[in-house]
Amino acid sequence: MTETSRLGLPLVQAAQAQKHVTVNEALTRLDGLVQLALQDVDVVNPPLSPADGDAYGVGTAATGDWVGQDDKVAVFANGIWSFVSPVIGWEAHVVPANARMGWDGTGWRRVAPALSSGGAETVTRIIEADFVLGAGTDLTTPDLIPAGSQVIGVTARVIVPFSGAGLTTWSFGVPGAVDRYGSGLGIALNAYARGITGQPVTYWNDTPLQLTADAGSFAGGTVRIAIHLTELIVPAPV
Repeated sequence: MTETSRLGLPLVQAAQAQKHVTVNEALTRLDGLVQLALQDVDVVNPPLSPADGDAYGVGTAATGDWVGQDDKVAVFANGIWSFVSPVIGWEAHVVPANARMGWDGTGWRRVAPALSSGGAETVTRIIEADFVLGAGTDLTTPDLIPAGSQVIGVTARVIVPFSGAGLTTWSFGVPGAVDRYGSGLGIALNAYARGITGQPVTYWNDTPLQLTADAGSFAGGTVRIAIHLTELIVPAPV
């Protein structure tokens, strides 16, 4: 046996020369895999300038230094890539998604509070975005609420004070229900909205949020928006 079965750590052999090389390689791999944080998943092109210790979930049909390493975890250390095959049950923090994901044998999937044996999931998550205000009385964000989601509520925090002629308060909602998530809201730094509906609201299409000046108009400012929602994921294909 030359390496461990789960992490592929190299083992020191009897009468082996340069034992420190093997030990250092094992420690480096442990450093990359313990408390695993992936810079991204399903990546097929190796990054041009990875930092020492960076790890990625390799996708299908990988290129360059990752050719032939599909579905493995790639760890960059001491100027080279090493690869480990994940085992069902491994979990990692995936940086760009800011989410916990687990390896299910075929890919990295968001860790769900409820997961069936057939792959159905109930996913509860928060979508957060900063919205910079322009000029106007009614401002619409990009489509932040995904289709098919049940929104429990929407919260917000003013991170750059709002400005505008005659502006003292504002309302927060969606087109057609402009105060669903709050009205009479403050415009100063750290003013907030805590919009909780009596029951979850299902949105069947991608939907933006809307900010409406209760009086006057917006001229500037930034608000951090957080959408608290639940999504139902159908069972996996067979």
